[in-house]
Order: sequence, then C-alpha cells, then structure tokens
Amino acid sequence: MPIATRAFAATAADKPLVPYSFERRDPGPDDVLIEIKYCGICHSDLHMARSETGPASYPLVPGHEIAGVVKAVGSSVVRFKEGDRVGVGCMVDSCRECSSCREGLEQYCVPGFTGTYGAKDRKGGTAETITQGGYSDHITVDQHFVVTIPDSLPLDVAAPLLCAGVTTYSPLKEWKVGPGSKVAVIGLGGLGHMAVKLAAAMGAEVTVLSTSDRKKADAERMGAEHFLISSDKAAMKAAAESFDLIINTVSATHEIAAHTQLLARDGTMVMLGLTTEGLPVYAVPLLWRRRRIAGSLIGGMAETQEMLNFCAEHGIVCDIETIAPDQINDAYERMLKSDVRYRFVIDMAKMAA
Repeated sequence: MPIATRAFAATAADKPLVPYSFERRDPGPDDVLIEIKYCGICHSDLHMARSETGPASYPLVPGHEIAGVVKAVGSSVVRFKEGDRVGVGCMVDSCRECSSCREGLEQYCVPGFTGTYGAKDRKGGTAETITQGGYSDHITVDQHFVVTIPDSLPLDVAAPLLCAGVTTYSPLKEWKVGPGSKVAVIGLGGLGHMAVKLAAAMGAEVTVLSTSDRKKADAERMGAEHFLISSDKAAMKAAAESFDLIINTVSATHEIAAHTQLLARDGTMVMLGLTTEGLPVYAVPLLWRRRRIAGSLIGGMAETQEMLNFCAEHGIVCDIETIAPDQINDAYERMLKSDVRYRFVIDMAKMAA
C-alpha cells in the first residue's frame, strides 16, 4: 500500500515552502524504501523551487542530497537489506539502454535521466507522476540508483556528498588529477570546498580563487596551499599559465576571460556552476595555448559509490550547518547571501508531527 510521506514543498515560484503530505509508491520488486534521515540543500533546489531554470511543476518537493536507512526492499533486491545506510543523489532513473547508460554514465543518458524531483517519473505510481525529492521523510527508489554510505561517514555530513561531492569528484577523476597536478578552484562554497578537499586528497597542489580573503583560513584548513584574490591584478598576472585544471563552481554570472589566462598549455577550465546567462569567452587566449573550457555534470552511479568510498578512506566530509525543516525558507535567503559554511542539511527527525 502507498506510504504516507511528510515533506516541505514549493507551491509557487513566489511563495515560501510549506508543509506538504503525499504518498510514495509501495516498493516494487526492484525498489528500496528509504527512511530519510538527512537531506542537503543545493543551490539548484532554490533555482527549481523558484522556476528560475524553467517552469516547475507544483507542488514541488526539492532535495537530491539524501542520506537515510533502508526500511524495506522489493522481492528482487539483493544489494540492500533493511537497516542499511544508503544515499540517493540527483537521479532516480534513466533509460538504461543508451550508450551513456551502458557505460555507467547515467548522468549523460541520451533521452535524459529522471531527476530526483521535478521530473516525469518513468515508474509512475500513486501521486508520483512527477518525482518528489528529499525534503521528506521517506522515498522509494529503484535499487540501481541507491548507493551505500560507508559506516565511517556520519549520515548528516555525508548527505551533501551525493551532489556536491560527486559533482566535483567526477571532473577531478576525468582530468586525471593526482600528485604533481596544479588545480585551482574558483569559489569556496558548497561545491568549491568539496573540490578543495578532494583535489588535495588526490595529491594536487590546490589554489583557491576568490573575490576576498575572508575564507582564506578555511581554504587552508581544507587543504589549499595558495589563495588568490581575483581582483589583485598583479597576483593574477603572476599566476598566469600556472594551472592544469580550474574547477569553476560559481553559479552566478561572472567574468571568466581573465581566468583562462591562468591555464597552462593544454589546461582546462571545467564549468560546474549552474549559470543562467551567457559568459563571454575570447578565442585567442584559448587557441594560443590550446586551452579548453569544458563542462561536467554530477557522476554516474558507479562513480558516486567510488567517491563515497574515497571520502571514507580519506576522512572527507562536507562542512555543514544542520537545520530543522521549518528553517528551509530562512536557509534559502541566507544561501542567496552566501551566508553558509558550507552546506545546509535538513534533519528530518525535526519534522513537526
């Protein structure tokens, strides 16, 4: 029978999130029912709730950084059992048939993966024509899109790894970061602070680029060896042609032309921020040193599990501020002001009865 679920949902682009009740589908043969313990708040949640990336379907329950405990499994599930510590990230399904899916790159599913919230649900079911996310106390997910959270990672600080962690881990692996690599991270926020920790753990020499020095001590604590203020023209000039890889995590419109000059020959700037406006790029600095500007989107399921195992091995977790569900709207306003170090995480145990 359907599972009664309590949540917080957006009901319109210009209204605050409010308590919302609905029903999750009963687990089918391949499904895992998860009792959500914690859910991180990603900047894209705010974009979606406010229809800033296209019209949203309301009511909308955001949340794709989910950590919890298995409550029940379907008859064909062999990877999980009741009581297991698990996570769900940005995807809950994909076509499973295209070349990307067959290669374990479900995030690049050609027809498009099914997002954890706000997407047409391939499995359908009661009250789930549109997927609903992790700002809720339960979720039912196909076992293929569930990962194991290692015992050494507390669930609250592990939750944001399901998006912020894998989104930064994936390009670091794709561009083969390791000892001797010189990596710069633009923006020390939810994504940026994870990029610093992961790159440092991989053996890279890490530099943080920011507009001020107010987070310098944090950057150094996380493993950055250098801190560069982007408005310091002399320092920027001195750093020219220094970096093999630049991880750009800024989601607001910003100037990137000067930053391309920081790339060494054959260097790459990877764009991770969900910018909604164009960013001017000039050809000459790129072709003069065979530089590249690329993009990267989360990670596939195998890579997400690999990332969690890497974090467990190296003791890497997200820096968080835990909130109750009824503080979500305040958290959104603070997030717009960059007033969080470095991820808000909702404690579902504090959901009002």
